[in-house]
Amino acid sequence: MIPPIVILDSPQLGENIGFTARAMLNCGLKELRLVSPRDGWPNPAALAAAAGAGGVIECAKVFDCRYDAISDCHRVYAATARRREQIKRILSPRAAAAEVKAIRGDVQTGILFGPERSGLDNDAVALADAVIEVPMNSEFNSLSLPQAVLLIAYDWQMADEAAGAEIRSFGDLASKKKLLHFFTRLEAALDDSGFFHVNEKRPSMVRNIRNIFQRSSLTEQEVSTLQGIITSLSRRDS
Repeated sequence: MIPPIVILDSPQLGENIGFTARAMLNCGLKELRLVSPRDGWPNPAALAAAAGAGGVIECAKVFDCRYDAISDCHRVYAATARRREQIKRILSPRAAAAEVKAIRGDVQTGILFGPERSGLDNDAVALADAVIEVPMNSEFNSLSLPQAVLLIAYDWQMADEAAGAEIRSFGDLASKKKLLHFFTRLEAALDDSGFFHVNEKRPSMVRNIRNIFQRSSLTEQEVSTLQGIITSLSRRDS
């Protein structure tokens, strides 16, 4: 079992990044990734807010896009209160923690959090294998970014590796990098064939197609087979 990576997509305030680092380290999580932090990086405000968790800040990795940030992950969980009308498994932090701790093998997981103001967008959620939703007051469920990270990280810290989840071995589960390469080729082939004939509907259709494959937990061999199918069909049409 490999601890999950915390990935902040377009975080805004340096202070929130620092408080996130403190929340992570309190719960034994040390790897932080940042996607296009609004105020640039490094950020003195983040380091000051991190207090004793400065090591997490100093080792944080920065990426220009979310695709690169998750490319080496095999499973990604999207932390969001809005389901964005996509068919996804919805897990509580406790259930997600039990699932991650029950994974066996060299499988890297990531937990993706959105920016403070708007949360994760539709395309970000479409990249995830499941959604983590914190059960809160239905009349007021507004959490700050560090609060959300702390709640989810705490349940990971407290989860019993053998309780509440089936011990699972994913074998050679395909990385997000390989899945995204497959998606790019598939969508290009569908563009060439005229499948996306209504431009306005293309984004939602792309997300729906990606979700179909995301739910399948594809292995590297299965993705290679799908790549071969695209190649064969493309040759036939040319």
